[in-house]
Amino acid sequence: MKKQLLLLAYILIVSIGANAQFYDITEPQLLKGDVNTGADESMPIFSKDSSILYFTRSFDPANTGKENDQDIWYSKKDEAGNYGKCEKVPGINNKFKNSIFGISADGNTIYLLEAYEGKKDLMKGCAKATKKGKFWSIPEHVTIPTLDIEGDFYGFHVNEAETFMIISYKGPTSLGEEDLYVSKKEGQAWGTPIHLGATINTTGFEISPFLSKGTDTLFFSSNGLGGLGDADIFFSVRLDDTWTNWSTPKNLGAKVNSPKFDAYFSMSGNQLFWSSNRAETAKDDIYYAHKIPTPPLLASAVGKDVTIFQGRDGKIDLTPSEGVAPYTFKWSNGATTEDVEGLEKGDYTVIVTDAFNQTKEVTVTINEPEIKAGDNIAAMLNPEVIVYFDLGGWSIRPDAASELDRIVAFMNEHPNIVVELGSHTDCRSAAAFNLRLSQNRAASSAAYIKARIKNPNRIYGKGYGESKLKVNCPCEGPVVSSCPEDQHQLNRRTEFIILSNDPTKIPKSDNITPKIVDYKKNPKLKNLTESVGSTSTFVAAPMKPLTAQQKADLQAGFYIVQPGETLFRVHKHTGIPIETLKRLNGLTNNEVKVGQKLLVK
Repeated sequence: MKKQLLLLAYILIVSIGANAQFYDITEPQLLKGDVNTGADESMPIFSKDSSILYFTRSFDPANTGKENDQDIWYSKKDEAGNYGKCEKVPGINNKFKNSIFGISADGNTIYLLEAYEGKKDLMKGCAKATKKGKFWSIPEHVTIPTLDIEGDFYGFHVNEAETFMIISYKGPTSLGEEDLYVSKKEGQAWGTPIHLGATINTTGFEISPFLSKGTDTLFFSSNGLGGLGDADIFFSVRLDDTWTNWSTPKNLGAKVNSPKFDAYFSMSGNQLFWSSNRAETAKDDIYYAHKIPTPPLLASAVGKDVTIFQGRDGKIDLTPSEGVAPYTFKWSNGATTEDVEGLEKGDYTVIVTDAFNQTKEVTVTINEPEIKAGDNIAAMLNPEVIVYFDLGGWSIRPDAASELDRIVAFMNEHPNIVVELGSHTDCRSAAAFNLRLSQNRAASSAAYIKARIKNPNRIYGKGYGESKLKVNCPCEGPVVSSCPEDQHQLNRRTEFIILSNDPTKIPKSDNITPKIVDYKKNPKLKNLTESVGSTSTFVAAPMKPLTAQQKADLQAGFYIVQPGETLFRVHKHTGIPIETLKRLNGLTNNEVKVGQKLLVK
């Protein structure tokens, strides 16, 4: 371990990115050129443009104090990008332990280990010198209040703006052999050192500090945080301006750290540099690696449209790629999973975030089925629209109104469609009666919708009676149908057929809604009645008793709309008047949706 020899002094001013975290690095290599020799080389320091490398060399007979001395050397980068011929920095080396700890942003100030006060090098701290032409001034001592260093192990780091100084030494509040402190510059003077806290400092040693350009990330070497060897290099992110609140230190990993001693980390441009004695010779050498940029986060998504109108079976398959896993997801509908399903029509946006806080926003539109001529709106909506009438009647009941309101909403949402409202019966009862009844029902239903849509000519009613049976169940005259009731029910229907998506193409000859004729007042029709078998079409099916959960919901003040239920059925089920339900829930019509939560008090 070479910290005793190098005195652990490290002041550094170097330009790096504000966010010092990086995704990965290339495989480490010995620094190319003539810097590494049979002596010890450490503490790499670079000029702002990386053209000059300053470093500390020990155990070299060419040093000022011979082989047991430590001097500051430098090397200029050649055209191939290597640091070749090395020379000692003139005028600042002596027989004591000399180290250069950094270069200011303008390159005119260097920071040094204090080795210039007293013949026996008794002044412990740091010094600085300024450039005068090709030479440096005599180094002057830098005063740091209350700093009293005992022993031979200490180090420094000063940020590029010279506003913060990180100090490594055994101070009055240290937890271990050496702890890290910060001194803040106030005007032209440095402040009293502040302990960085127990998250950074351990009962071991924390040495060779290095701050990112934005002063938000601290790199340092420690033997008290576990790791791979004698000392490993870690980093931690500063969480506030107190300088005592830090994230848990993270090891830089096996590419940087070895089973031996690794320290004196720095960055210059896109390269990382540090000292290590990992080689078989156990001497300190300077290693380097290139930063691998974090891959940009990408994401794509494929949506699956709903299969029916007002359906909730849409899906989105999201695929994040690149970036750095793990990913997190925040959807506009509140979901936090990668893929989402159970979606209705609409736009859905997701923000994908990766482990490096890169974000990617993706928006997917879920559509309903394409509207085309021939579609039956009643069957397209979920649940299917069923219009109920009283036996033999055609007046619009409250539950029928809520069903027709769903058609109104659809037509207002699609203002260009032209619709034929067709009313059909089964074959039972006389054909003339069935035709007149279907015409009355078509007329009253169409009138209800016309009063509530723009361009009312876009819909007209037409009664077909039993002329268009959906299931072939003839029973006219002496013929008795053998069809079961459910097939007759299929024939008894109200359809809303889309004729076109062009309101200028409204049929002229057929666009005549029949007038309502009260057959009960017509002597020729007064003896005709609607078949008993057809009542199931016009009267709501019997309702099941409330479940225990529904009863509990009602006690809690709400009711969940069930499949096939209209507002009229909710009224029947709960006993709450329709107008009360509309007032409590801010409804402007009788339309409700499956799963809708209705207030009942």
